[in-house]
Amino acid sequence: MQGLRKQFGAFVALDDVDLGVERGEFLVLLGPSGCGKTTLLRTLAGLERQDAGRILQEGRDISRLPPAARDYGIVFQSYALFPNLNVGQNVAYGLNSRRAGREAFRQRVDEMLLLVGLPGSENKYPAQLSGGQQQRIALARALATRPGLLLLDEPLSALDAIERVRLRTEIRKLQQAVGVTTLMVTHDQEEALSMADRIVVMQSGRIQQTGAPQDIYHQPSNPFVADFIGRGNLIEATAIDAGHVDCQGLRLRCQATLQPGRRYRFYLRPEAISLLDVLDAVENSTLATVERCEFLGAYSLVTLSPLGAKVPPLQAQFASNYLAGRPIRVGSQIRIGLPAERLQPMPEPS
Repeated sequence: MQGLRKQFGAFVALDDVDLGVERGEFLVLLGPSGCGKTTLLRTLAGLERQDAGRILQEGRDISRLPPAARDYGIVFQSYALFPNLNVGQNVAYGLNSRRAGREAFRQRVDEMLLLVGLPGSENKYPAQLSGGQQQRIALARALATRPGLLLLDEPLSALDAIERVRLRTEIRKLQQAVGVTTLMVTHDQEEALSMADRIVVMQSGRIQQTGAPQDIYHQPSNPFVADFIGRGNLIEATAIDAGHVDCQGLRLRCQATLQPGRRYRFYLRPEAISLLDVLDAVENSTLATVERCEFLGAYSLVTLSPLGAKVPPLQAQFASNYLAGRPIRVGSQIRIGLPAERLQPMPEPS
């Protein structure tokens, strides 16, 4: 994708987007509603026409081709199965359009139903299937024609939480088994982190950051990415020397090389904050007052105000089994540690 631009009236949906996808890669477009991710997917599919820019697939310019002339399969959020056709006919729909022989596409339908874990269901109708099963059939139909590109438009958002987790694992394993290049749109950070080879974070029609899930999570390029991908703490501080900063009364060491007197922003994930013994006054530790404690099952999210420092409250995440013998109560004081190796300065705004 080279310089893609798309406007709807005065609204800029895509603002000069450049993006390459490797063969066999699972790439996830992630961002809030209205950020341009679905418009980008629909432009790739030929369902929207870009105002400027080019799309090349395998070196072939498909920028102005109609959808039927492009080499892709697509799965929508709403499944988009034909209710009057049975499962076998739905899966074979694309094969029919290519005038494949009846025996050949019957064999292909059997292969695809086996691949998605629903063998023998070809005579059922969509209304007889669960939401997860319908999405599997939609996936089988998209892959039946052996497309060079698979497009997934929020394929899991209509499912319940348990089915979403189960199906996202199955889709990822299936994609790896088939080896098809895949682009998926989602606004769910957990889905993106668990499924993607690479994540593209978008906002206001522009790409904010592209990278592996671990890099996006641990090394966000700007505050938007940091806030959108999970929870976190933005800490502003002034460098005292090459390795220490002052956070309005809280002195911390970090492993980055700093310029004395310069202002920096650090981003610290809640799970990076450690819970210490009250008397364990080690480096980068401080006493903090518990403002709030939310029990969330496997962990508790604790809001803390460091003593003697004029910094915004910090959010820390502690494993629930670790807290079993030392309950945390609102108003109590605990000692926390902010590891120096996790304090990396964020890039300056461009």
